[in-house]
Amino acid sequence: MIYTARSDLPKIERYIEYLKEIWSSRLLTNNGEFVQLLERKLEEYLGVKNLVLVSNGTLALQLALRALKVKGEVITTPFTFAATTNVVLWEGLTPVFADIDPETFNIDPEDVERKITKRTSAILGVHVYGNPCYVDELQEVADKHNLKLIYDAAHAFGVEYKNQSVLNWGDMSMLSFHATKVFHTIEGGALVVKDEELLEELKLLRNHGIKSEEEVALFGINAKMNEFQAAMGLCNLEDIGERIRLRERIYGYYKEKLCNIKGVKFQKIVASKYNYAYMPICFESIEKRDDMYSKLIMNGIKPRKYFFPLTVNFDYFKEKGVNLVEKYGLDEATKISNTVLCLPIYSDLEIPIVEKIISIIVRALS
Repeated sequence: MIYTARSDLPKIERYIEYLKEIWSSRLLTNNGEFVQLLERKLEEYLGVKNLVLVSNGTLALQLALRALKVKGEVITTPFTFAATTNVVLWEGLTPVFADIDPETFNIDPEDVERKITKRTSAILGVHVYGNPCYVDELQEVADKHNLKLIYDAAHAFGVEYKNQSVLNWGDMSMLSFHATKVFHTIEGGALVVKDEELLEELKLLRNHGIKSEEEVALFGINAKMNEFQAAMGLCNLEDIGERIRLRERIYGYYKEKLCNIKGVKFQKIVASKYNYAYMPICFESIEKRDDMYSKLIMNGIKPRKYFFPLTVNFDYFKEKGVNLVEKYGLDEATKISNTVLCLPIYSDLEIPIVEKIISIIVRALS
């Protein structure tokens, strides 16, 4: 079975060299040497300041909401991975859903502004598939209404907008380094924060709020990255440029062969530098999407209906007698969710397999 994603791994000998150092020092966690080194190297590679590593992206979002003292309602997108919405709920906040732009698949700034109430304290945007949000427009809305602006940039490693890191927009951005991402540390994540004073607070928050052996300064949590994760990150960072180039080749091949096929729609990419994290395409209807999904499965290809369903349609949001999609006016998000399919893309995916996938799609739509 060919899956949508496949984890990149460095040469095992390279990772073992890091392991030897860990075995020698017996320092496995608690802001170790490799964690600190990876933070510095990521800041340099990404072109950002104030980066804090954590054990996963979900905890990164939790820390962002906590550090920014977000209260009440958070306006966010329903077209995202479950974690984005779950974190809002986990922190005791109320998610309010805005519709998306049908071309970029990202949250619509105009609808965000329509959803603002007295209880709104933050906007949580998602750079869907790594494609930058309308960051300037969202910043205008946030500034006008005195709201915090946070980005779920789980997919946006190395992505640039207007020739600078997309992570430099907003008050805080989260990255995920899960095993299936373009860059991974097995599990892991990071926060990039604009306010330098919050940097030290985040470092305390990720380690129970412990300031010294005898002082616990904040109500924190355990969100530390360990040395094994950091070592994997240091290995993978060495090859990241080549891996993104390989992804670009595969992405370009899909688009070249499918761009003139009737009934296929692509996401509009607005990045000045992209990472080709996903290969989403949309079909004309949910029936055609589901039929294509079945045909690919039968041929040993496992695509993903990513993101389907919308998070607003999860069972725990159901209100008796209320259609939440209609309540929030999520027409565009519903259309994309019902018709999108993410095709396999990873750095060592072979072109003959890509050709097989393309031929299945072309035959089915002919």
